[in-house]
Amino acid sequence: MARTQPNIIITGTPGVGKTTHAEALAEKTGLKHISVNQLVKDKGCHEGWDEEYQSWIVDEDKLLDAIEPLAAEGGCIIDWHACDLFPKSWIDLVVVLRTDTKNLYDRLAERKYPELKMQENIDSEIMEVLLQEARESYDEEIVVELTSNDADEMDANVERIEAWLENWRKDNAQ
Repeated sequence: MARTQPNIIITGTPGVGKTTHAEALAEKTGLKHISVNQLVKDKGCHEGWDEEYQSWIVDEDKLLDAIEPLAAEGGCIIDWHACDLFPKSWIDLVVVLRTDTKNLYDRLAERKYPELKMQENIDSEIMEVLLQEARESYDEEIVVELTSNDADEMDANVERIEAWLENWRKDNAQ
């Protein structure tokens, strides 16, 4: 059975605004926001805590098992810093958020990230690691790179994704 609602991934380096975008988009569209970080904690989709990085060690198999029934229904906004583990068949749009490194540094410092974790995330942003991951994992036409430096850009991004959603709904009407 074909889904009647699309699944969207909002990805990018920690601190680019994934959760803020996903929450705003869910509120405006009625799609379900799936915060992978929250799901990992709530459903125990991890192998324990990493003290050095101050984060959960994600069990990808458990995570996929937890998300699969939701993705099969459709209408999900998946919010996470990685995207390559989600099967192509689940995903209709991949939004890769980017921000300049000054903004990223300030946002991560505000979150009190350990120095090593902060530097690795800034390096990842500079090297476009998550953008390349998305481009290598999904068809080119469904990967969109958007800038997320301030509230105006976020609002414009949400409007752009809303317009895409309306077109998807028209194109996939049953």
